Amino acid sequence: MGIEELGSYIPTTQVWDIEELQQADVKSPAFKELLIRLYQNINNIAQVINDKDTGLYNTSEFVCGQTYFPNPNAAANGAPDTRRQVYRQVVNFGTLTVNGLNTVAHHIPINSSFTVTRIYGAATDPVANLWIPLPYVAAAGNNIALWADDTNVYINTLGTDRSSYTITYVVIEYLKQ
Repeated sequence: MGIEELGSYIPTTQVWDIEELQQADVKSPAFKELLIRLYQNINNIAQVINDKDTGLYNTSEFVCGQTYFPNPNAAANGAPDTRRQVYRQVVNFGTLTVNGLNTVAHHIPINSSFTVTRIYGAATDPVANLWIPLPYVAAAGNNIALWADDTNVYINTLGTDRSSYTITYVVIEYLKQ
């Protein structure tokens, strides 16, 4: 298995001898080699940090750090073979309604080059201390459907009173190319 399959990784075995550093002649080749290794380690740290998925969930568009493989359509047309950034936006959905369809505008400027990679969320009943994932599938058939289009996010409580769920967040992650 190659490094690419392992994800971001920084070796933790870099050992620096303090005594050697203190005695180093700043004009010596050994000191110059030390500086090169330090710069390489800083660069490795920066690359791995930049590859990590950021744990920020904003209500405005945000580049979250996830990347997807190069766009196969663009590569076929001679475009650069570059990984695509994932954007994330949270929709503060509010209270779910009684037995029906809930609609909230997401305000994401969607066009034909967009691809949604994930849409998910959760609803909270703060009085009963209950939480449900969205979409939600229940054995008794009290399901909750979640979907979106180019303007809105939709949650359908499918005939179940979910009005006690007053805090609802939906996360949309997407590519722009």
